[in-house]
Parts: sequence; structure tokens; C-alpha cells
Amino acid sequence: MTTRDRADGRAGILLVDDMEDNLVALEAVLASLDEPLVRARSGEEAMKALLRQRFAVVLLDIRMPGMDGFETAAHIKRLDQTKDVPIVFLTGTDADAGYAFRGYATGAADYVTKPFDPWVLRAKVSVFLELHHKTRQLETLLTDRREHAEQVDARLAALEKQLAEMTPDLPEVRIQLRDLRSLVTRDRGD
Repeated sequence: MTTRDRADGRAGILLVDDMEDNLVALEAVLASLDEPLVRARSGEEAMKALLRQRFAVVLLDIRMPGMDGFETAAHIKRLDQTKDVPIVFLTGTDADAGYAFRGYATGAADYVTKPFDPWVLRAKVSVFLELHHKTRQLETLLTDRREHAEQVDARLAALEKQLAEMTPDLPEVRIQLRDLRSLVTRDRGD
């Protein structure tokens, strides 16, 4: 687990909005998901939070003073360590019709208008949490597979070295082959 990951393995949800009332509403709707909710009141604060820890999803207001949501999203998608974090844009119903297109073009995974239906927003965020969880499981599995392959490779190299000797220790080679077969069989799940 990297320093950006939470020690307890739970995924954070980053809430980015310059309006206190909107942040309170988001927290009320998402509290039942039992995941850490992190607030940011600007695009700059959001970027700092993203660099400190890993998030499953970012809920990002489009209209903010300073760095707006589109600019913040562009920064998020530009950095290797944050480019895969899904962004759900939030904006008022009076927003320009081109906002949705611009949001998706910037890299948004979804777009929700305010006032939002709490059940819909919670369901959407739940999907991103589940995707994050599955991705972490796959990363762990891939790491385990790589380590296993390295063990097999090291044992094969040792066997090759022994067999290259003029008088290899055949009983020892048999033991190593049996251990290697056991290791490979365990990996296949036999």
C-alpha cells in the first residue's frame, strides 16, 4: 500500500465545491456509504488532496471562483497519479447547455445537475466505489502474480545452473523440480 492509500483500505470520496451548503448536502447524502468524505473548497485544495491520498471518485462543482471545475478536471487528468480518478461534475440546472459536452470532453465520467436526487447520486457514487475496490483487488492480484513468476524464474535459473555443471547433483535437481512443480501447480489452482 502506498503512502497515498488509506491504512484501512477504504476509498475516499473528494467533494469539491466553494459553497458550504452544497458540501453539507453532499456529506448528508453520502454519509451512509461509510467511506471517508474529504472536502475541498477550491480547485487548488482539490489538487492538494488528490496528491496526498487516493480517491475512488471526485464530485466536482463546475462553477467555482479561481480555478473552475473544468480547469481542475484538466489538471487531474494531466497527472499520472490522478488521471484515472473518475470525476462526476455537479452543476446547477441553469447551466449552459454546452457544460455537459465540455465536462465529458474534459474527462468526466458523469454529470449531475443540482438539485440532485439523493438516491441517484448515492447509487452513482456506489458504482465508482465498487469499481475502485475491484481495481485495487486486481492490482493486488497482479502484484502477487508478478512475485510468483519471479520466484519460478529464480528457481529455474538455479536449476539451469546446476544442470550446466559437469556432474550435477541429480537427487537435489529432482527435489528442486518437485518444489518447482508444486509452486506452478499451486499457482494454477490445481
